[in-house]
Amino acid sequence: MWESMLGRLPQNLVIVCTVLTFLVPYSVYKINQKLHKYGDPPWKKDDKKDGK
Repeated sequence: MWESMLGRLPQNLVIVCTVLTFLVPYSVYKINQKLHKYGDPPWKKDDKKDGK
């Protein structure tokens, strides 16, 4: 099945999709970390310092 699918896709499209499969989740992760850094209430930030 994969052979027939890959045969239809241009090589450049395969490379772009491969890069996007890494970049999209990584971007969401980094944005989520920044939102938590600036948006968490103080009582939740104290828990992170204690290692909980």
